Amino acid sequence: MARSAILLLASMCMALCCATEIETPSTATAAPNIISRQGWGARSPKTAIPALKENPPKYVIIHHSATAGCTTQAICQARVRSFQNYHMDNKGWQDIGYNFLVGEDGNVYEGRGWGKHGAHSVQYNSKSIGICIIGNFVSSVPNPAAVRATQNLIAYGVANGKIQSDYKLLGHRQTAQTTCPGNSLYDLIKTWPKWASRA
Repeated sequence: MARSAILLLASMCMALCCATEIETPSTATAAPNIISRQGWGARSPKTAIPALKENPPKYVIIHHSATAGCTTQAICQARVRSFQNYHMDNKGWQDIGYNFLVGEDGNVYEGRGWGKHGAHSVQYNSKSIGICIIGNFVSSVPNPAAVRATQNLIAYGVANGKIQSDYKLLGHRQTAQTTCPGNSLYDLIKTWPKWASRA
């Protein structure tokens, strides 16, 4: 009887352990909340956006918008639309320059999206994913919701083959003459996994 009870407990333990192993990866790679282009009211690109030359890309480049931030989806969507208008109408670009944008509402906003050539860092546009956190982060850091969303987006990209697993994380200032992504955000990303002191 005791032997049967022990065997039953062992079987139950094995079943639970197996179930845990199956569920862990799906939790770790759960998609962040990405608002589609249609969701935020994007214009169509002027022409088709070419694919990255190096895909999945080796680099993840962090930017800040250097504008007022946003903590609600409605305001964040309006900000993203204004960035797209500026990039297309004032700069003459084909579309919004970034692959993704992140608001302090905790949402990710699809820009050019995965696998697309960006317009955010001249020497790296064909081999990177450009992520812009909406706000000015010269003297303050993004709120926890924006930080989590950015890190989750990167982790999801790696887990799903959209970003190389040995990627390098850079601030925009490491690739161009600029103060972007702001001193405070730059100091923050230097503490994140895969930040590289040199490109």
